[in-house]
Formats: sequence, C-alpha cells, structure tokens
Amino acid sequence: MTRRITRRQMLAASAATLGYFHLAPAFSSARVFRANEKLRVAGIGVGGKGSGDIDQASSLMEVVALCDVDADYLASKTKKWPSAKGFNDFRKIFDDSTLLKNIDAFTVSTPDHTHALPSILAMRAGKHVYCQKPLTHDVYEAHLMRLEAKKNKVCTQMGNQGTAANGLRKAVELIRSGVLGDVKEVHVWTNRPVWPQAPEIMERPKEDPVPEYLSWDEWLGPAPKRPYSHGRVNPKNPKRGHYHDFAWRGFWDFGTGAIGDMACHTANMAFMACKLVHPTSVSGEAIDLNDETGPSGATVVMEFPARGKLPPVTLRWYEGKKAGKKLTPPADLVAKAIELDTNEKRKKSLYASGSIVVGSKGIAYSPDDYGAEVFFSTGEVANNSSKLESFPVNNKHDQGQKNEWVEAIKADKPELALSNFGYASLLTAAFLLGNVALRTKKSFKWDGEKCAANIKEAAPFIRRTYRKGWDLIGYNA
Repeated sequence: MTRRITRRQMLAASAATLGYFHLAPAFSSARVFRANEKLRVAGIGVGGKGSGDIDQASSLMEVVALCDVDADYLASKTKKWPSAKGFNDFRKIFDDSTLLKNIDAFTVSTPDHTHALPSILAMRAGKHVYCQKPLTHDVYEAHLMRLEAKKNKVCTQMGNQGTAANGLRKAVELIRSGVLGDVKEVHVWTNRPVWPQAPEIMERPKEDPVPEYLSWDEWLGPAPKRPYSHGRVNPKNPKRGHYHDFAWRGFWDFGTGAIGDMACHTANMAFMACKLVHPTSVSGEAIDLNDETGPSGATVVMEFPARGKLPPVTLRWYEGKKAGKKLTPPADLVAKAIELDTNEKRKKSLYASGSIVVGSKGIAYSPDDYGAEVFFSTGEVANNSSKLESFPVNNKHDQGQKNEWVEAIKADKPELALSNFGYASLLTAAFLLGNVALRTKKSFKWDGEKCAANIKEAAPFIRRTYRKGWDLIGYNA
C-alpha cells in the first residue's frame, strides 16, 4: 500500500479521524520477548541529541532503520550501521510493511514539532517508543500520547535523563515520606533561553536557499509551510542557522521555548515527588511577547488540586529576564535555599537553574538542571551516593534510561521505565499549558481529563492543525 493510497482512503472515509492505525496491517501489535532476545530498533532523528540516543540504544538493540532530514547526519549513521535502511522521511518507514515487521522499537529525537507524529504511528503499529523531551509540541499531543501508550500496551520512555539519577529518586522518596511535611509551594527557574528568540528575534527571518544536505519540507513536517532561512553562517558551526540544527527551540512553530525545553528536566523532581497530575488553573506574564518566537522573560503560575491526602500545590515557573534582571523566586526564599548548599563556591548566589520545594516542616533546594542533587533544611541530602529504599538504583544518566526502557520491554512491564508516557505526558502537558497562558495573555481553568480550557482563545495553542499531507494520526483516541 503506498502512502498516496493511504491518504486518499483517509480523506474519502466518512470517519476520517480514525487515522493511520486503522489502515495498518494486522501485525500491528506488541509482541513478547525472551529475556536474551535481541530487539531491533529504528532511529528517527539521528543527529545532535538523536546521535547519542541511537548510539546508546544500539548497545542494547540491533539498528535496522535510520531516518534524518539532514543527509550528512544520516550518512554518518548509515556508515556505522550499513545494513540499516536509510530514510529522509519517517512516513516511508511506516509505508514499508516488510521493514516495519522487522522493527520492535523506535527512538524519536527530532525537533519538538515532530515528536508526536512518528511516536503515535509507532505505538499504533505496536512498537515501543523512546522519545526525547519535551514529549510533544502541543498539549493535546501529550494527552494523545498517554492514551495511545496505554491502549496499545507498549513500553515507552521520555528522554529526561535526570529521572535515572539516584539523587532525584532519593529526593522523591524523602519528600513522599513527609520530611518536608505538607508541600504547598514549588518554585522552578532556568537559565534558558540560550538560543535566539525575543528580543533578538521577534519577526520571521528572511528567506535563504535551502542547503543541499537538508530536506526542508520533511524538516517542516506537520508545521505550517514557510521558507528556509539560515542567516549569517558561523564558520565554527555552519549548520547552526535560524532553524536547523538547534535554534528552532525559540520559534513557536517548531519549539516550545524555555519552559518546554527545560521544565521536563528542572521541574521533574518536584512534579514526581508531589505526585502532581493536571493543574486546574494556569496564568502567566511574558515580556516581549510576539507571534514568532518565545518571550525574553516570563513567569507562570499553576495551581494543582489536592491529591488524596496531599494538599493543593502552587507551582511557579521563572524564565529569562525582566528589565535586565533574571527572573527568580522571592529573595527571602532564595537566601534560605542558598544557605543549604554545601558547595561553598556555588552558594555565593542562586544557581542558574534549579528548584525549591516548600513544605510545612522545611524546604528542599536543588541547584541542578536535573534534580540530581537536593539539600533539605531538615538535614537530609539526596545525591548520587544516596541509598534508595523504594526505587531501583540506576544512576546511569541517558544510558540508564535506555537500559530501563529495554528492561520494561523484555519484562512487558511499562512501569519499569520511570519516565513512561503515562507520567511524562502529564509533566509535559502541565508546562506546555504555561505557554498557552503566555500566548493568550489570559488565565484559565483547565480540565485535564477532557483536555479543555474554559477560554476559546486557548484552543489553537492546545491543539494545532497539521499541514496537509502530514495529518496521519487523526484526533480520536
């Protein structure tokens, strides 16, 4: 079956939103593996972070397919694994029924705007998925990823490697055990953005010729059509243009700004420790807000409801600058947090990225992007040497996450991967709602199970419209 026929069938069907899965062959179901059986993996996005992801996966699985829109990146990996089939368009992998039968799992390490589409196609074909953070570009995509993972009974993992750290796991254990008492407040901040966005870029860059190595239409994927732009060439890194291969993070059509890029890391410890799920209200304030790129500074406030015996939590996010000053938590709280740090060089000021958890009995301070080192005012310290009580020891960073993902697949226990999509989708969606509040300039109430806000202005930021030819997943879960 060619992709052209598939699309025609989809458009002709009275229930067009059934999506690609309903036209998939009968082999689309996850299979059970023997303990010593070698799994087969396909890598989608194999440059940059994706290079490390597929390399680490290859230590545990056989690489049978590779896809990248950058011919140079693809050539580098097909040279490493010459028996693997190479593609510049991931849709072609799902059109190749013979190849698809020979794939057990996928790594997806593309820009944010193309995370969900191949991941959902893979899950609907019964394949296990490792997807880089943030899990998705849109809130609705995160909602759908969670449902698809559960429905198709596949093992998943999001690439926020701090989850593997003993320090994060110990901090989660300590907070859940009650050492801080009732947690009612969380503060998270970041040193992002470290890429061009407002105020440096607030309008669409001028058009430039598409480089020969780049498949631009495939790079755009489901995003709106626009001309390629490169800007001034950096001799030290000639591929680092306005979009490819890094700066896309600052553009709304492709990235998710500072909060999307880093909250899945920096807020992960507190989110997991407090057993947060869906916020019920979200508000925010942005500096230099514009339609093209993320702001130069922002604060977001999320209100989470009580969870059983756990009290409501107010979570505050800080990014960028306001009037030339870095946005951070209140000065009195910052002073208390810094005093807890045992690193004398670091404690001279608030660390560039981190979090503070405020409880009725004390506070916890993590001067760390990943929540891997945490100091408690109650005397405890969580770090890589911590002894774990309820979580398994991992502490192997990126590779550790791949290890647990493969263990989950072979044991047929999705929960063994701690950042599985059941958890990661909630973490991702909560913070992507921050961008919705910033872009609408309005606070709103949120119904997480229905994936709906109480203001109509939020709708296009919660669920975007895919470009024609790329809407292959439908909208009904």
